[in-house]
Amino acid sequence: MAEKKSTKTQIPKEKVEAVKRIAKEMSDAKTIMLVSIKGLPANQLQKIKKDLRGKARIEVAKKNILIRAVDETKISDLLPIKNSIQEDCALLISADDSFELAGWFTENRNPIAAREGQIADNDIIIEEGPTDLVPGPVISELGALGLQIMVEEGKITIRKTKVAIKKGEKVTGPAASIFQKLGIKPFMIGIDPLAFYDSTSKKVYAGIKIDKKKMLEDILGINARAVGFAVGIAYPSKSTIGFLLAKANAHNNALTKLNNKTQ
Repeated sequence: MAEKKSTKTQIPKEKVEAVKRIAKEMSDAKTIMLVSIKGLPANQLQKIKKDLRGKARIEVAKKNILIRAVDETKISDLLPIKNSIQEDCALLISADDSFELAGWFTENRNPIAAREGQIADNDIIIEEGPTDLVPGPVISELGALGLQIMVEEGKITIRKTKVAIKKGEKVTGPAASIFQKLGIKPFMIGIDPLAFYDSTSKKVYAGIKIDKKKMLEDILGINARAVGFAVGIAYPSKSTIGFLLAKANAHNNALTKLNNKTQ
């Protein structure tokens, strides 16, 4: 009787070795981070790898290899990170703090030109002021975008600031052409953290974007509102005592003037 052939798929040796190697690196790391590299040019990725040298290592691997590597670590707290593994993502392994690395990626993004069909993350604004453009066919292109212009000393000047593309709208071909001619690069490119595992807290964090500049602005805004509220309810503290004394002095002066008038 003929011997039955095995239907079990043979996994290539190099894939098995890659899974074991990546799993070992993840097991020894403080931070395991999944990052999106979708649309990221190869030269930009190489630059980021160079900038991270000594801080973190980026491993580009296929989705199924990353999933197998996570399972291979046998770290149960790490398993939820598999939900964030997708195509066009890479693995970052580091001994540095997870949140510091996430903040580094936010700070190290570069502006790029717009392409037709891209969705605007924010309003794309053309500011008023002089340009290096000379009169010619470009005048009608600027007019098509609803820009008010005039010619000064042989160069085109934008007379009034205008939102050329609103947040959420697609960039049109003519708009992309004008942005390029004006040197406007409205999009930012870099690596976006998808999720990360911190071995200290033994937790997976997903969808966290750390913007130190915005965070500081938010804190300052909250502090200003808090001080204003505390002064309004006459709550004495180190931050409010100066305002309260000034307010009390102003009230005292007003009452003094009122008493003088009634006498």
